[in-house]
Amino acid sequence: MLYILSFLVAILSVHWIHPRLVRIALDKNIVDNPNARKLQRRPTPVLGGIAVFFGSVIGLGCASITCDCSELFIVVVAMMIMLYTGTMDDILDLSPALRFLIEIGTVLLLIFVGGYTLNDFHGLWGLNQIPQGVAIPLTVFAAVGIINAINLIDGVDGLSSGYCILTSLLFGMMFWYVGDRTMCMLAVVAAGSLIPFFFHNVFGKSSKMFIGDGGTLVMGIVMSVFVIRILRHGSMSEVYDAANIGLIPFTLAVLSVPVFDTLRVMTTRILKRKSPFHPDKTHLHHMFIRLGCSHAATTLAILILNFFVVLCWWISYKAGCSIDAQLYIVLVLSILITSGLYNFMEYHIRHKTQFVRLLHRIGYRMHLNRTGIFFWLQKKMDRM
Repeated sequence: MLYILSFLVAILSVHWIHPRLVRIALDKNIVDNPNARKLQRRPTPVLGGIAVFFGSVIGLGCASITCDCSELFIVVVAMMIMLYTGTMDDILDLSPALRFLIEIGTVLLLIFVGGYTLNDFHGLWGLNQIPQGVAIPLTVFAAVGIINAINLIDGVDGLSSGYCILTSLLFGMMFWYVGDRTMCMLAVVAAGSLIPFFFHNVFGKSSKMFIGDGGTLVMGIVMSVFVIRILRHGSMSEVYDAANIGLIPFTLAVLSVPVFDTLRVMTTRILKRKSPFHPDKTHLHHMFIRLGCSHAATTLAILILNFFVVLCWWISYKAGCSIDAQLYIVLVLSILITSGLYNFMEYHIRHKTQFVRLLHRIGYRMHLNRTGIFFWLQKKMDRM
Protein backbone atom coordinates (compact mmCIF):
# COMPACT_ATOMS: atom_id res chain seq x y z
CA MET A 1 0.00 0.00 0.00
CA LEU A 2 2.86 2.41 0.79
CA TYR A 3 4.35 1.84 -2.67
CA ILE A 4 1.05 2.66 -4.34
CA LEU A 5 0.63 5.80 -2.22
CA SER A 6 4.16 7.04 -2.97
CA PHE A 7 3.67 6.23 -6.66
CA LEU A 8 0.45 8.28 -6.77
CA VAL A 9 2.03 11.16 -4.82
CA ALA A 10 4.90 11.28 -7.33
CA ILE A 11 2.44 11.35 -10.24
CA LEU A 12 0.27 14.08 -8.70
CA SER A 13 3.31 16.18 -7.74
CA VAL A 14 4.58 16.23 -11.33
CA HIS A 15 1.04 16.78 -12.62
CA TRP A 16 0.80 19.88 -10.40
CA ILE A 17 4.21 21.42 -11.13
CA HIS A 18 4.44 20.64 -14.85
CA PRO A 19 2.27 23.49 -16.25
CA ARG A 20 3.91 25.97 -13.86
CA LEU A 21 7.38 25.02 -15.12
CA VAL A 22 6.20 25.36 -18.72
CA ARG A 23 5.05 28.93 -18.04
CA ILE A 24 8.30 29.81 -16.24
CA ALA A 25 10.42 28.37 -19.07
CA LEU A 26 8.48 30.30 -21.73
CA ASP A 27 8.53 33.54 -19.72
CA LYS A 28 12.30 33.31 -19.11
CA ASN A 29 13.09 31.87 -22.57
CA ILE A 30 14.56 28.68 -21.11
CA VAL A 31 13.84 26.73 -24.28
CA ASP A 32 15.48 24.39 -26.75
CA ASN A 33 15.52 26.15 -30.12
CA PRO A 34 15.21 24.22 -33.42
CA ASN A 35 18.29 23.81 -35.61
CA ALA A 36 19.53 21.53 -38.40
CA ARG A 37 20.41 18.73 -35.96
CA LYS A 38 17.28 18.78 -33.80
CA LEU A 39 13.93 17.29 -34.68
CA GLN A 40 11.46 19.78 -33.15
CA ARG A 41 9.99 22.65 -35.17
CA ARG A 42 9.40 25.23 -32.42
CA PRO A 43 11.16 26.41 -29.25
CA THR A 44 10.33 23.97 -26.46
CA PRO A 45 10.77 24.38 -22.66
CA VAL A 46 13.57 22.25 -21.19
CA LEU A 47 12.81 22.17 -17.46
CA GLY A 48 11.31 18.68 -17.40
CA GLY A 49 14.15 17.41 -15.21
CA ILE A 50 13.03 19.71 -12.40
CA ALA A 51 9.51 18.23 -12.55
CA VAL A 52 10.84 14.65 -12.40
CA PHE A 53 13.21 15.44 -9.52
CA PHE A 54 10.42 17.26 -7.66
CA GLY A 55 8.06 14.30 -8.00
CA SER A 56 10.72 11.80 -6.92
CA VAL A 57 11.67 13.75 -3.80
CA ILE A 58 8.05 14.38 -2.76
CA GLY A 59 7.27 10.69 -3.32
CA LEU A 60 10.25 9.63 -1.18
CA GLY A 61 9.26 12.17 1.45
CA CYS A 62 5.80 10.63 1.63
CA ALA A 63 7.30 7.15 1.93
CA SER A 64 9.67 8.22 4.73
CA ILE A 65 6.68 8.85 7.03
CA THR A 66 6.41 5.12 7.68
CA CYS A 67 9.52 3.74 5.93
CA ASP A 68 13.17 4.47 6.74
CA CYS A 69 14.60 5.98 3.53
CA SER A 70 17.55 7.69 5.23
CA GLU A 71 20.11 5.67 3.27
CA LEU A 72 18.81 7.35 0.11
CA PHE A 73 19.99 10.77 1.36
CA ILE A 74 23.30 10.53 -0.51
CA VAL A 75 21.45 9.34 -3.63
CA VAL A 76 19.15 12.38 -3.49
CA VAL A 77 22.23 14.61 -3.08
CA ALA A 78 23.77 13.01 -6.19
CA MET A 79 20.48 13.51 -8.07
CA MET A 80 20.48 17.18 -7.04
CA ILE A 81 24.04 17.70 -8.28
CA MET A 82 23.12 16.12 -11.61
CA LEU A 83 19.96 18.25 -11.81
CA TYR A 84 21.90 21.50 -11.31
CA THR A 85 24.61 20.40 -13.75
CA GLY A 86 22.16 19.37 -16.45
CA THR A 87 19.98 22.45 -16.04
CA MET A 88 23.02 24.73 -16.28
CA ASP A 89 24.05 22.82 -19.39
CA ASP A 90 20.58 23.36 -20.89
CA ILE A 91 20.82 27.11 -20.20
CA LEU A 92 24.55 27.90 -20.51
CA ASP A 93 25.83 25.00 -22.67
CA LEU A 94 28.64 23.66 -20.45
CA SER A 95 31.73 22.09 -21.98
CA PRO A 96 31.83 18.26 -22.15
CA ALA A 97 35.02 18.26 -20.04
CA LEU A 98 33.38 20.16 -17.17
CA ARG A 99 30.35 17.90 -17.28
CA PHE A 100 32.55 14.82 -17.14
CA LEU A 101 34.44 16.15 -14.15
CA ILE A 102 31.20 16.82 -12.27
CA GLU A 103 29.85 13.38 -13.17
CA ILE A 104 33.05 11.69 -11.98
CA GLY A 105 33.00 13.70 -8.75
CA THR A 106 29.36 12.75 -8.14
CA VAL A 107 30.08 9.05 -8.65
CA LEU A 108 33.07 9.28 -6.29
CA LEU A 109 30.74 10.85 -3.72
CA LEU A 110 28.44 7.84 -4.03
CA ILE A 111 31.41 5.48 -3.69
CA PHE A 112 33.13 6.99 -0.66
CA VAL A 113 30.10 8.35 1.22
CA GLY A 114 27.34 5.96 0.21
CA GLY A 115 29.39 2.80 -0.32
CA TYR A 116 28.01 2.30 -3.84
CA THR A 117 30.83 0.27 -5.38
CA LEU A 118 30.62 -2.21 -8.24
CA ASN A 119 32.91 -4.76 -6.60
CA ASP A 120 31.47 -8.21 -7.33
CA PHE A 121 31.14 -10.15 -10.63
CA HIS A 122 28.76 -12.68 -9.02
CA GLY A 123 30.32 -15.73 -10.65
CA LEU A 124 30.82 -14.32 -14.15
CA TRP A 125 34.02 -15.86 -15.62
CA GLY A 126 34.50 -17.51 -12.25
CA LEU A 127 35.00 -14.15 -10.52
CA ASN A 128 33.29 -12.92 -7.39
CA GLN A 129 34.47 -10.06 -5.14
CA ILE A 130 37.19 -7.90 -6.71
CA PRO A 131 39.75 -5.60 -5.01
CA GLN A 132 38.85 -1.97 -4.25
CA GLY A 133 41.72 -0.78 -6.44
CA VAL A 134 39.94 -2.32 -9.42
CA ALA A 135 36.37 -1.75 -8.22
CA ILE A 136 36.59 2.04 -7.81
CA PRO A 137 37.75 2.90 -11.38
CA LEU A 138 35.38 0.24 -12.76
CA THR A 139 32.47 1.85 -10.87
CA VAL A 140 33.37 5.32 -12.14
CA PHE A 141 33.71 4.07 -15.72
CA ALA A 142 30.42 2.14 -15.62
CA ALA A 143 28.40 4.85 -13.87
CA VAL A 144 29.62 7.72 -16.05
CA GLY A 145 29.00 5.54 -19.11
CA ILE A 146 25.42 4.83 -18.03
CA ILE A 147 24.76 8.51 -17.26
CA ASN A 148 25.89 9.58 -20.73
CA ALA A 149 24.13 6.70 -22.49
CA ILE A 150 20.82 7.79 -20.93
CA ASN A 151 21.60 11.39 -21.86
CA LEU A 152 22.33 10.58 -25.50
CA ILE A 153 19.09 8.67 -26.20
CA ASP A 154 17.11 11.85 -25.53
CA GLY A 155 16.44 12.57 -29.19
CA VAL A 156 12.73 12.03 -29.85
CA ASP A 157 9.57 12.70 -27.84
CA GLY A 158 9.08 10.24 -25.01
CA LEU A 159 12.15 8.08 -25.65
CA SER A 160 14.31 8.87 -22.62
CA SER A 161 11.33 9.11 -20.23
CA GLY A 162 9.64 6.01 -21.67
CA TYR A 163 12.88 4.05 -21.50
CA CYS A 164 13.52 5.11 -17.88
CA ILE A 165 9.96 4.12 -16.91
CA LEU A 166 10.63 0.67 -18.39
CA THR A 167 14.01 0.27 -16.66
CA SER A 168 12.69 1.57 -13.33
CA LEU A 169 9.92 -1.04 -13.42
CA LEU A 170 12.32 -3.84 -14.37
CA PHE A 171 14.84 -2.95 -11.69
CA GLY A 172 12.00 -2.32 -9.23
CA MET A 173 10.71 -5.86 -9.78
CA MET A 174 14.18 -7.23 -9.07
CA PHE A 175 14.42 -5.23 -5.84
CA TRP A 176 10.92 -6.30 -4.79
CA TYR A 177 11.65 -10.01 -5.22
CA VAL A 178 14.90 -9.84 -3.23
CA GLY A 179 13.33 -7.73 -0.49
CA ASP A 180 15.32 -4.52 -1.07
CA ARG A 181 12.43 -2.25 -0.12
CA THR A 182 14.40 1.00 -0.15
CA MET A 183 15.59 0.64 -3.75
CA CYS A 184 12.17 -0.63 -4.78
CA MET A 185 10.68 2.58 -3.39
CA LEU A 186 13.14 4.69 -5.38
CA ALA A 187 12.25 2.76 -8.54
CA VAL A 188 8.52 3.23 -7.89
CA VAL A 189 8.69 7.01 -7.34
CA ALA A 190 11.05 7.42 -10.33
CA ALA A 191 8.55 5.66 -12.59
CA GLY A 192 5.65 7.63 -11.10
CA SER A 193 7.46 10.95 -11.64
CA LEU A 194 8.17 10.12 -15.28
CA ILE A 195 4.67 8.99 -16.30
CA PRO A 196 2.87 12.39 -16.42
CA PHE A 197 5.92 13.98 -18.01
CA PHE A 198 5.94 11.22 -20.66
CA PHE A 199 2.31 11.89 -21.63
CA HIS A 200 2.86 15.65 -21.90
CA ASN A 201 6.06 15.10 -23.88
CA VAL A 202 4.48 12.71 -26.37
CA PHE A 203 0.94 14.06 -26.69
CA GLY A 204 1.14 17.67 -25.53
CA LYS A 205 1.37 20.67 -27.83
CA SER A 206 1.19 23.82 -25.71
CA SER A 207 2.09 21.69 -22.65
CA LYS A 208 5.05 19.93 -24.28
CA MET A 209 8.31 20.17 -22.36
CA PHE A 210 11.63 18.39 -22.89
CA ILE A 211 13.25 16.55 -20.01
CA GLY A 212 16.54 18.26 -20.92
CA ASP A 213 20.01 17.37 -19.73
CA GLY A 214 18.82 18.07 -16.19
CA GLY A 215 16.37 15.19 -16.38
CA THR A 216 18.54 12.73 -18.30
CA LEU A 217 21.48 13.24 -15.93
CA VAL A 218 19.19 12.72 -12.92
CA MET A 219 17.79 9.51 -14.36
CA GLY A 220 21.27 8.43 -15.45
CA ILE A 221 22.58 8.63 -11.88
CA VAL A 222 19.47 6.78 -10.63
CA MET A 223 20.02 3.97 -13.17
CA SER A 224 23.67 3.80 -12.12
CA VAL A 225 22.64 3.45 -8.47
CA PHE A 226 20.27 0.63 -9.40
CA VAL A 227 23.01 -1.26 -11.27
CA ILE A 228 25.59 -0.79 -8.51
CA ARG A 229 23.09 -1.79 -5.82
CA ILE A 230 22.37 -5.06 -7.66
CA LEU A 231 26.02 -5.88 -8.36
CA ARG A 232 27.88 -4.73 -5.26
CA HIS A 233 29.22 -7.33 -2.83
CA GLY A 234 26.81 -8.19 -0.03
CA SER A 235 23.71 -6.95 -1.86
CA MET A 236 20.39 -8.69 -1.36
CA SER A 237 20.54 -9.72 -5.04
CA GLU A 238 23.27 -12.24 -4.16
CA VAL A 239 20.51 -14.77 -3.44
CA TYR A 240 20.25 -15.19 -7.22
CA ASP A 241 23.88 -16.32 -7.59
CA ALA A 242 23.07 -19.85 -6.44
CA ALA A 243 20.11 -19.98 -8.84
CA ASN A 244 22.39 -19.38 -11.86
CA ILE A 245 20.75 -16.00 -12.58
CA GLY A 246 23.37 -13.79 -14.22
CA LEU A 247 23.10 -10.40 -12.54
CA ILE A 248 25.57 -8.72 -14.89
CA PRO A 249 23.81 -10.13 -17.99
CA PHE A 250 20.48 -8.94 -16.54
CA THR A 251 21.63 -5.37 -15.90
CA LEU A 252 23.33 -5.21 -19.30
CA ALA A 253 20.17 -6.49 -21.00
CA VAL A 254 18.08 -3.79 -19.32
CA LEU A 255 20.56 -1.13 -20.49
CA SER A 256 21.32 -2.75 -23.86
CA VAL A 257 20.03 -0.25 -26.43
CA PRO A 258 21.31 3.03 -24.91
CA VAL A 259 24.69 1.55 -23.90
CA PHE A 260 25.47 -0.24 -27.17
CA ASP A 261 24.02 2.50 -29.37
CA THR A 262 26.23 5.04 -27.56
CA LEU A 263 29.29 2.78 -27.99
CA ARG A 264 28.54 2.43 -31.71
CA VAL A 265 28.03 6.15 -32.27
CA MET A 266 31.15 7.18 -30.32
CA THR A 267 33.31 4.55 -32.02
CA THR A 268 32.11 5.69 -35.44
CA ARG A 269 32.90 9.33 -34.62
CA ILE A 270 36.40 8.44 -33.41
CA LEU A 271 37.08 6.39 -36.56
CA LYS A 272 36.04 9.46 -38.60
CA ARG A 273 38.56 11.53 -36.59
CA LYS A 274 35.81 13.50 -34.86
CA SER A 275 35.23 14.13 -31.18
CA PRO A 276 33.13 11.33 -29.64
CA PHE A 277 30.90 14.12 -28.28
CA HIS A 278 30.42 15.80 -31.66
CA PRO A 279 26.61 15.99 -32.16
CA ASP A 280 25.14 14.35 -35.25
CA LYS A 281 22.14 12.31 -36.42
CA THR A 282 23.56 8.79 -36.30
CA HIS A 283 21.70 7.35 -33.31
CA LEU A 284 19.26 4.47 -33.69
CA HIS A 285 16.27 6.77 -33.14
CA HIS A 286 17.41 9.03 -35.99
CA MET A 287 17.37 6.00 -38.30
CA PHE A 288 13.73 5.26 -37.41
CA ILE A 289 12.79 8.90 -38.07
CA ARG A 290 14.46 8.71 -41.51
CA LEU A 291 12.35 5.63 -42.23
CA GLY A 292 9.25 7.80 -41.79
CA CYS A 293 8.29 6.69 -38.28
CA SER A 294 6.65 9.19 -35.95
CA HIS A 295 8.27 10.06 -32.63
CA ALA A 296 5.78 7.85 -30.80
CA ALA A 297 6.38 4.90 -33.14
CA THR A 298 10.15 5.35 -32.82
CA THR A 299 9.92 5.34 -29.04
CA LEU A 300 7.71 2.25 -29.08
CA ALA A 301 10.04 0.41 -31.50
CA ILE A 302 13.14 1.06 -29.39
CA LEU A 303 11.41 0.08 -26.15
CA ILE A 304 10.23 -3.17 -27.77
CA LEU A 305 13.76 -3.91 -29.03
CA ASN A 306 15.22 -3.30 -25.58
CA PHE A 307 12.57 -5.44 -23.89
CA PHE A 308 13.24 -8.17 -26.48
CA VAL A 309 16.86 -8.37 -25.27
CA VAL A 310 15.66 -8.68 -21.66
CA LEU A 311 13.20 -11.40 -22.70
CA CYS A 312 15.93 -13.34 -24.53
CA TRP A 313 18.16 -13.09 -21.44
CA TRP A 314 15.34 -14.52 -19.32
CA ILE A 315 14.77 -17.36 -21.83
CA SER A 316 18.49 -18.17 -21.80
CA TYR A 317 18.38 -18.40 -18.00
CA LYS A 318 15.28 -20.61 -18.05
CA ALA A 319 16.95 -22.83 -20.67
CA GLY A 320 19.77 -23.51 -18.19
CA CYS A 321 22.51 -21.46 -19.88
CA SER A 322 25.53 -20.64 -17.76
CA ILE A 323 26.06 -17.08 -16.54
CA ASP A 324 28.83 -16.64 -19.13
CA ALA A 325 26.55 -17.88 -21.92
CA GLN A 326 23.79 -15.50 -20.75
CA LEU A 327 26.23 -12.61 -21.08
CA TYR A 328 27.34 -13.62 -24.59
CA ILE A 329 23.72 -13.92 -25.74
CA VAL A 330 22.97 -10.42 -24.42
CA LEU A 331 26.13 -9.03 -26.07
CA VAL A 332 25.37 -10.58 -29.47
CA LEU A 333 21.74 -9.45 -29.47
CA SER A 334 22.65 -5.93 -28.36
CA ILE A 335 25.25 -5.57 -31.11
CA LEU A 336 22.88 -6.99 -33.74
CA ILE A 337 20.08 -4.60 -32.72
CA THR A 338 22.17 -1.43 -32.44
CA SER A 339 24.93 -1.93 -35.03
CA GLY A 340 23.54 -4.65 -37.30
CA LEU A 341 20.04 -3.21 -37.67
CA TYR A 342 21.34 0.36 -38.00
CA ASN A 343 23.85 -0.45 -40.76
CA PHE A 344 21.37 -2.69 -42.59
CA MET A 345 18.74 0.03 -42.66
CA GLU A 346 21.23 2.78 -43.49
CA TYR A 347 22.33 0.82 -46.57
CA HIS A 348 18.74 0.69 -47.83
CA ILE A 349 18.14 4.34 -46.97
CA ARG A 350 21.27 5.49 -48.87
CA HIS A 351 20.42 3.38 -51.92
CA LYS A 352 16.68 4.22 -51.78
CA THR A 353 15.72 0.59 -52.30
CA GLN A 354 12.23 -0.77 -52.83
CA PHE A 355 12.37 -2.13 -49.29
CA VAL A 356 12.89 1.30 -47.74
CA ARG A 357 10.14 2.82 -49.90
CA LEU A 358 7.80 0.17 -48.53
CA LEU A 359 8.85 1.02 -44.97
CA HIS A 360 8.24 4.72 -45.66
CA ARG A 361 4.67 3.96 -46.76
CA ILE A 362 4.05 1.77 -43.71
CA GLY A 363 5.57 4.37 -41.38
CA TYR A 364 3.44 7.15 -42.89
CA ARG A 365 0.21 5.19 -42.52
CA MET A 366 1.01 4.27 -38.92
CA HIS A 367 1.69 7.83 -37.75
CA LEU A 368 -0.05 8.13 -34.39
CA ASN A 369 -0.26 11.92 -34.67
CA ARG A 370 -2.64 11.62 -37.61
CA THR A 371 -5.25 9.68 -35.64
CA GLY A 372 -8.26 10.96 -33.74
CA ILE A 373 -7.11 9.50 -30.44
CA PHE A 374 -3.86 11.48 -30.71
CA PHE A 375 -5.71 14.80 -31.03
CA TRP A 376 -8.04 13.79 -28.19
CA LEU A 377 -5.05 13.05 -25.92
CA GLN A 378 -3.37 16.27 -27.07
CA LYS A 379 -6.38 18.32 -25.97
CA LYS A 380 -6.49 16.49 -22.64
CA MET A 381 -2.81 17.10 -21.96
CA ASP A 382 -2.93 20.77 -22.94
CA ARG A 383 -5.93 21.41 -20.66
CA MET A 384 -4.18 19.94 -17.59
